[in-house]
Amino acid sequence: MLITISRQYGAGGSEVARRVAEALGWRVVDNELVEQVAVRAGLSPAQVAAREERCSSFVERLARSLAAGTPDVFPPPDTAGEIVELPEADLVKITETVVAEIAAQGRVVLVGRAASAVLAREAGALHVKLVAPRDFRLRMAAERLGCSLAHAAAVLDDTDVMRAKYHRQYYKRDWHDPLNYHMVLNTGLLGLDGAAEVVVGRARAMGMVVDRQAERIGEQADGRTAGG
Repeated sequence: MLITISRQYGAGGSEVARRVAEALGWRVVDNELVEQVAVRAGLSPAQVAAREERCSSFVERLARSLAAGTPDVFPPPDTAGEIVELPEADLVKITETVVAEIAAQGRVVLVGRAASAVLAREAGALHVKLVAPRDFRLRMAAERLGCSLAHAAAVLDDTDVMRAKYHRQYYKRDWHDPLNYHMVLNTGLLGLDGAAEVVVGRARAMGMVVDRQAERIGEQADGRTAGG
């Protein structure tokens, strides 16, 4: 059981995902996925924070984390701190592996990372795409970044172009095509809370929500049966 949240930049993907996870009692995995990889690679939070100061792609950040922690597997960085001869296609595979590992744990809301494409054949998944009018997204982006609307517009456009390119190049999918998702929600009209409520409602309708108390009672009963 898992939910993936794809989103236009500034449509409130992280906020909606957090609300959905809280309502379901699940966990949300968003930008901290890179930090999880860094921990696995043996990096400190300070090292991760330093790398985050540079506005690089997820693939680039993941590469640095893995290369620093596993020099026997990945080429070491050069003196400028850049990864040498590390094919992006290999990094895509690494990303897929990490996403799949997280998804296998279940009861998770995954934000971005092309999770909807990676987990497209997952039976127990709900794939959601969040969109919103440009003005709405610009205001959200400017507030989040603490910058002017002009700068927010540049970041917004560049990010969405790269997301679409990533899906097209590695998964032969149209990121904009609504047929790739179970639902496409307009947060500009529904609001963040409204969009979260729709997702939670659909998750319940699909039988994704487990009664934890009933589950614990069942586990206890199974334990008694096994014990004779």
